Formats: sequence, structure tokens, C-alpha cells
Amino acid sequence: MIKYELIPEQLLREGILTTQDLFSPGKINKELILLAHQLEYWERIRDLKLSEAEIRRIGFPLNAELVERERRIAQGTIDGCLHALNHKIAFNIAGGTHHAGSNWGEGFCLLNDQAIAARFLLKQGLVRQVLIIDLDVHQGNGTAEIFAGEKEVYTFSMHAENNFPFRKEKSDLDVGLKDGTTGLEYLTILAKQLGIIKDMLKPDFVFYLSGVDVLATDKLGKLALSQNDCRERDRIIIGFCYENKIPMQISMGGGYSPEIRHIVDAHCNTFRVAHELHC
Repeated sequence: MIKYELIPEQLLREGILTTQDLFSPGKINKELILLAHQLEYWERIRDLKLSEAEIRRIGFPLNAELVERERRIAQGTIDGCLHALNHKIAFNIAGGTHHAGSNWGEGFCLLNDQAIAARFLLKQGLVRQVLIIDLDVHQGNGTAEIFAGEKEVYTFSMHAENNFPFRKEKSDLDVGLKDGTTGLEYLTILAKQLGIIKDMLKPDFVFYLSGVDVLATDKLGKLALSQNDCRERDRIIIGFCYENKIPMQISMGGGYSPEIRHIVDAHCNTFRVAHELHC
């Protein structure tokens, strides 16, 4: 998508980023992929042998370029996590492939970048308790399935209830919103739920999926947030991590407004909020 080019261009133009802040990841290796995905599933992806039904479920034609893209996205999230452990915050301009489960791809997602990275951090002993905050308009069903019953990873998804995926998985905390939920309603609910999580959980790393398909302009979203509402949502989450000194990794997630400027500006707002708090 063109947004992946336009976002860094805009941030460089504003001085939010410099070229030294940007890096291009390599391709993740099999051993890391298998932290979150089944071997047989990965081998069929690698060998381009998914069935026609599985390819339709993904929504993209399966080819070597797509597989490479997904591998680089996942490695980029791991690289970002390592950066965040030292510098408190890191972004993946792509990422947020939360519909990929342990043995399936769906909704433009093949490999679950934040799930792989969370397992990597835990396996390396770099963290003990992970919180995944998924505020894309669609439930993080793949992430929920991968971490079902896993106490070291707490999954929180707040999404439009009557939206894709229509068969939901069970996160540790799911908040399904009604169609047309306004920004005021949304932000009130989010602040309340985050307060509940804070009282019961002590995460030492946070993954945040900051999809901008919650905007009222989004053709697939079904919610009614303004640009300012979306920015305030990011301020709540990034501020929570900043105030509690919790390192965080942010993946961009979805955005399908007809006008690209709405998508790019909303994604750039996430970076702008982080820059205001951390600089």
C-alpha cells in the first residue's frame, strides 16, 4: 500500500523522524516463525502450497513476494522490540498482522508479527509479562488463538463487534463495540478498561496495534471516531506506557478510508503523540 511510503515521507518532512531513525529489516528465519506458527503451516507458505480456499481467506494472491514481505514485517517487529527495550518505544510502519493464527492466514495476514515477537522476548528471558493492546477495528482473532491460556501474554482487543472476523476467538479481554460508537463513548470505555488492566496486571512490555480503521471515514470500520479522537486514543495508550515506564512496540494495522490523506494523517498522529511524550 502507498501509505507505507507516504508515512515516513511525511514524518521526515515534519522533522518527527530523521533518516537515522529508520531501518529496513531482513527476513525472519524459520526458528523464529515457529515460535508462533505450526511447522506444517509455515512449510506450505514457504513452498507456496496453500489451498485455493486458504488463499481466498488471506485475500492476497500467494507468491514469493508476499511471503518475503511478511517475513520482513515480522523481523521488523522483533528488531523494534529490541530497540524499545533500550529506548522505550519503537514502531513498525507496517505490521499488525493479527488475523494470522497458529496454522492459518486471514484478512491480509500470513504471519503474526506481534505474536512472534512476544514469544521471542519471553523465550530470550527479556520480559516476563506481556500485554498486547489491539485497537484495530477488527478483533485480533489470530493473536487470541495463539495465546489462549498463556498467562505470560495478556490479550486485550477492543473492536467493532459486528465486523470482520465474524467468527471471533476469545482474547483475555474482548470489548465489542456497537456500530456507530462515537469518539467520546470509545475513549471513555478505553480509559475504563485500561484502568482495570492496570489494577490486575504488571506488564514489563506492551505491544500496541494502532489501526486507524476506527475512523468515521473508514469504508470498512463501522465506528465513528474523528482524527482528534483517534489521536487521543493513541495518547491514552502511549501515555500509559510512558507514565509507567513500560517499553512498547507499535504496529500500524489497518486503515481503509477512501482518501489516503485521512489514513496517512491518522497514522502520523501516532508518531506525533509518541514524539511529544518522549522528546
